[in-house]
Amino acid sequence: MLAWALVSLVVLAALAADWISPYEPLKGDILNNLRPPGLSARDGFPHLLGTDMLGRDVLSGILHGARVSLLVGVASVIGAGLIGTVLGILAGYFRGWLDEVLMRIVDVQLAFPFILLAIVIMYVLGRGLFNVIAVLVIASWPLYARVARAQALRLRESEFVLAARSLGAGWLRIVLRHILPNALTPLLVVATFAIPQMIIFEAALSFLGVGMPLDVVSWGSMLASGRTALEQAWWIASFPGIAIMITVLSVNILGDWLRDRLDPSLRVS
Repeated sequence: MLAWALVSLVVLAALAADWISPYEPLKGDILNNLRPPGLSARDGFPHLLGTDMLGRDVLSGILHGARVSLLVGVASVIGAGLIGTVLGILAGYFRGWLDEVLMRIVDVQLAFPFILLAIVIMYVLGRGLFNVIAVLVIASWPLYARVARAQALRLRESEFVLAARSLGAGWLRIVLRHILPNALTPLLVVATFAIPQMIIFEAALSFLGVGMPLDVVSWGSMLASGRTALEQAWWIASFPGIAIMITVLSVNILGDWLRDRLDPSLRVS
């Protein structure tokens, strides 16, 4: 319940960031730079989480950064899940050359470290929100393909699939009506655990300077801007890091709960 409450709070904060942010996230005030948390600005309104080197409000940046992190996490998981699921189920159902070619591509891609592959692609495509989502989709779809293929291999020889095939059902009807619904449970669990991973990878790319552009606020870029001032202004990097930790931990706890709910073998009577 606490994880649900924290995730709901992050989602609501991201959706309402334009209305509840005390300041513009990218608008700086050099006269109010490096103000500690809780101190009032020169105009009288307090900076609850302090300001950075350019006088930008840290709380406003975290609220708007939540929108970017959640958008990247959910969109990349949906894109990678759709591509990987379709290719994996087709490969597992038809087998043959399609299965061999797809699995060799998956093996080659999985041989590269995830973050290194993402960095290389980002250097080629350039910084940007859409590019980050595209890179994470390209780098993560093999995971869904392998899970979907394993489920298709298991289900294609099931009695209900054989019965449907003997009654004259085509491959498309069998895949959509019989294989895909029964393969969704492990795929949903994988997708739930992948959302916090995508949030961390987006933060890592922005931290390394190859993620979001300068005109987009993200938790990773806030971490990068605050790492050079940890001794004199610890709050610049600490609060975005805490936001990432709380969000990732909460979603992982929900993933554990979802796995226990959807897997009958893990239920305790």
